[in-house]
Amino acid sequence: MTARRPDNPRISVVIPALNEEAAIGGVVREVPRDLVQEVIVVDNGSTDRTAELAAAAGARVIREATRGYGAACLAGALAAGDADIIVFLDGDRNEDPRELSRVLGPLLAGEADLVMGSRVRGGAVPGALTPPQRFGNRLVTALLRLLYGLRLTDIGPFRAIPARVLRDLRMEHKTYGWPVEMVVKAARRGYRIAEVPVTCRARLGRSKVAGTLRGSLLAGYHLLFTTVRYAWRR
Repeated sequence: MTARRPDNPRISVVIPALNEEAAIGGVVREVPRDLVQEVIVVDNGSTDRTAELAAAAGARVIREATRGYGAACLAGALAAGDADIIVFLDGDRNEDPRELSRVLGPLLAGEADLVMGSRVRGGAVPGALTPPQRFGNRLVTALLRLLYGLRLTDIGPFRAIPARVLRDLRMEHKTYGWPVEMVVKAARRGYRIAEVPVTCRARLGRSKVAGTLRGSLLAGYHLLFTTVRYAWRR
């Protein structure tokens, strides 16, 4: 199945954020406005100045009361309204939004229906990816190859997808399983998945996932469970 590509696509960037006041303003300002019509920051229950600083940097801020990475991403996608393409990236400065054209490239050229930014191929600065993240990536991508025939190196957050494809995937996962759910559902529906190298910088602030043992374990569980779950689901 191939997604139809509009000639002049409207592109929205969705940034889920929870207590990212140290980074969010800079991340929003780094998004190339010549490529993007709107930046949407989804405040997922922050207790700091994340929402205020995102708005000051030029983002449209919406709030999602249901906690969870997937819940925030879904809320942002719904808020994007008439966007033709939705780009997802994190608000912690790990990714470089200035590489947006690299992630959009295969999509705009009509060569892919989902483009993933690979931090592994692009090169991460020392400490930007923790040992649990690297191990989890290797394990999940090995399963994706075994179960779905996908040759990916990373299940990173920096990605671009046409809005109509995202709607067709009928995303369900509200927490850590969202990133891999998108990939496996796209694979099962026959969409073309491409991977491009992106850089990975040291995040600003403390990670709510990789920075804690509980977060790392929960993320690992949901990523693995979701990868296997959809392999045999009708």
